[in-house]
Amino acid sequence: MRRRAVLAAMPLVPAALVAVTVQAAEVDLVLVLAVDASGSVSNERFELQKQGYVRAFRNPRLLQAIRGGSRGGIAVMMTQWTGPALQLDVVPWHDVHDAAGAEAFAAAVAAAPRALFGGGTSISGVINHAAGLIALAPFTAARRVIDVSGDGANNRGRPAEEARDGAVSAGITINGLPILAVEPNLDAYYRNNVIGGPGAFMIVAEDYGQFAEAILRKLILEIA
Repeated sequence: MRRRAVLAAMPLVPAALVAVTVQAAEVDLVLVLAVDASGSVSNERFELQKQGYVRAFRNPRLLQAIRGGSRGGIAVMMTQWTGPALQLDVVPWHDVHDAAGAEAFAAAVAAAPRALFGGGTSISGVINHAAGLIALAPFTAARRVIDVSGDGANNRGRPAEEARDGAVSAGITINGLPILAVEPNLDAYYRNNVIGGPGAFMIVAEDYGQFAEAILRKLILEIA
């Protein structure tokens, strides 16, 4: 039976640690939201990213997509990332199956401060990190997805495509939300080097002002 308790009251601990304290629950989708906090992302731009996720989880269209699944719920968490070994899990796993769960996750994202401010752009690093979180997640699901948003190509650590291929071989899909404000051709880079796995796709945001609508569209597609 799927566990319906929402994990919003938990302290901000590394998400992998949650796996040893929560009985496995059945959901339609296990989703890691990986948010770029590298040096190219100003505080204003970071806030636009964060508020985009908050608005998305407070949108009735997203809740409708969540409820439309066979199990009527998703497991979702958020990590911030920069360099190869610089990732911080700022919102732990939440079981979102109703309006209260969606609001709890939105509120947790809104309350999470920016924790990283530089260190390069290592998409490969965050893919490796997120794949590890999914492997230890206290949920079972037919679909497991890493959702990478960012405004730059991989410039630290091993090539992004190597990390992508490793995650895909483990049954994980990687979707992308490239923001073209800094690198106008970033969508082509994401297409060739970042996204992968069954049904992989990306939604492009031309600038940070378009991020909120782009992330809503992307989440609905991922969930549905």
